[in-house]
Amino acid sequence: MNQSETILELKNILIKRGGIQRLAVPALAIQKGEVLSLIGPNGAGKTTLLQTLAALIKPAEGSIYYYGQKVNEQVSVLDYRRKLAMVFQESLLFSMSVFDNVALGLKMRGLRKAEIRARVMEQLQRFKIEHLSQRSSKALSGGEAQRTSLARAFATDPEVFLLDEPFSALDPPTREALLEDLEAVLHKIRITTVFATHDRWEALRLSDRIAVMNQGRILQLDTPAQILNHPNDEFVGHFVGVETILSGKVIGGQDGCFTTQINEQKIEAIGTLQIGDTVSLFIRPDTVMLSDRVLPEQTSARNVFSGKIEKIIPMGFYEKVKLDCGFPLVAYITHESSRHLALQASKEVKIFIKATSIHVIKKSDHGYVTRVGAGPISPF
Repeated sequence: MNQSETILELKNILIKRGGIQRLAVPALAIQKGEVLSLIGPNGAGKTTLLQTLAALIKPAEGSIYYYGQKVNEQVSVLDYRRKLAMVFQESLLFSMSVFDNVALGLKMRGLRKAEIRARVMEQLQRFKIEHLSQRSSKALSGGEAQRTSLARAFATDPEVFLLDEPFSALDPPTREALLEDLEAVLHKIRITTVFATHDRWEALRLSDRIAVMNQGRILQLDTPAQILNHPNDEFVGHFVGVETILSGKVIGGQDGCFTTQINEQKIEAIGTLQIGDTVSLFIRPDTVMLSDRVLPEQTSARNVFSGKIEKIIPMGFYEKVKLDCGFPLVAYITHESSRHLALQASKEVKIFIKATSIHVIKKSDHGYVTRVGAGPISPF
């Protein structure tokens, strides 16, 4: 990704509908060649932001810039839109063959038949649907229709690619196959992409940066690793999978570590804080270790507790274990480990949490003021 070249920029954007504020983005710069994902719950403003970038919505305030030129002043809206391609949740195909759907944008641009055919076949092959070229769009499955929609978008050779939850209506196997193919395409051609999704794992997988949104605002914009390991606040933390957030006061500390009182328990984490500081401790469930006995020689964890299992919830390839250890705690564990430990409700277990795996935010009377802890190392 070329971090030095900004292709799109929003400044002081404000969108209102029915007198209600739907989007407020003071500043957003998108770099050429990057994949930026927008994540957040339904109604967070993801689609509104995409539509604003596509110049489909006129802001009440603010401007869009394309390579530093103001859209609708220094560059026309029509010329700007010709640089973009957008794929929606619905495939929005016309009642014609797959080939003709993919060729439509090229015909509108007046390209010669030979060039149209070459471009269309290239995209059909890229998205593995060349065998469907003469099939009617009405006879396509959901995955085939979205592959056609993606091929149509790429055929026009856009500079910016906008995706509005294109996989949300697909079944899991179809979704995974299409996501894998799109990932390979984006990695190969490095087209600037803005991708709206409510699925954090899709965003973590595809993105160079992620913007977490809620109520029309960007709450945090950072790399996947930073978003996952260092959320700015509790909303962001919960949305990216932090299932335990504890609030307490610092009661001591030395050598770069501090101790927080949480009910009757004490938890150690990394950071330099003052006694009396109020903090929030973010503990991801995949960083919590369980055992049926204490093995001090086999663990470097500073935090070792006894706890009782309240509930075990099957979650596909793993189990979510809800625990009471003087405070509520959630752990993820594999089925094999669960069977080995004979886990069940009401069983007492030992709990291990490394001080380095806890993300810390210092709080003040005005809310969160600074991130403190190192947090876990992300695989992304």
